[in-house]
Amino acid sequence: MRMRPTLSWTPPADLPPGSTDFERVVDALRAGGVLVLSGAGISTESGIPDYRGEGGSLSRHTPMTYQEFAASARARRRYWARSHLGWRTFGRALPNAGHRAVAALEAHGLVSAVITQNVDGLHQRAGSGNVVELHGSLARVVCLTCGAASPRAELARRLEEANPGFSPTAAGINPDGDADLTDAQVGDFRVVPCTVCGGILKPDVVFFGEAVPPQRVEHCRRLVREAACLLVLGSSLTVMSGLRFVRLAERSGKPVLIINRDPTRGDTHALTRVALPLGAALTGVAERLGVQVAERVAAT
Repeated sequence: MRMRPTLSWTPPADLPPGSTDFERVVDALRAGGVLVLSGAGISTESGIPDYRGEGGSLSRHTPMTYQEFAASARARRRYWARSHLGWRTFGRALPNAGHRAVAALEAHGLVSAVITQNVDGLHQRAGSGNVVELHGSLARVVCLTCGAASPRAELARRLEEANPGFSPTAAGINPDGDADLTDAQVGDFRVVPCTVCGGILKPDVVFFGEAVPPQRVEHCRRLVREAACLLVLGSSLTVMSGLRFVRLAERSGKPVLIINRDPTRGDTHALTRVALPLGAALTGVAERLGVQVAERVAAT
């Protein structure tokens, strides 16, 4: 499954309107076996902007493609400078009420698993145990030459040492952890190599134009086939890597429910789209089911 660099989608005029009634979501969760598919919209209340919602980062930022990253040392310098700065903020983000509600519903046996398109690790920090990171995680780094993996925190330390005093002011942070910096702010930022073989380091995330590992895709397909229902949270489903699971659920006779404030590319496949803020909606759903949601997760 290759991540298509689809950056925009225009909703057709005949899409059904969103609802403010989450009764169908409550009923589905009460029955159990609900598989969650989450996108960037679930993390906006944690201070991480989404791509395509109101004020989304695509209005000012084009995500890095795998082809550009692999081919250009200049592109890698720009990426790592921006990502290094963004990591300082991104890495401190805390799970919000939406993440905590999903974790609580899983703990009560109502959510079977979470497939997340996000790379922020916030579902796990909220307490969700069965999480598939479809697009990888910014908390890990891999070498494109030898395949060695290492923690992002270790790379952050090495980049700090190689670039003392690097602390420009970013215009914003994006869902991929990339800070908005000008070329002048990037300057002569130094990129460090793999400590094992001296090769090129890359975050362990699926860039646009890169393939999601096939075994991960098949695992997600199996989760869809085994689920009673698919609940989409905070995703526009513009990228095919998420949308195809919605289509698979529909073909398999599994109901699809969506909570997202804006129209999505999957609305025509869904029983309903609840157009409410995710934190409030999911907390309300949990309350209706008698499930207590933790108030907050402590910073680490």
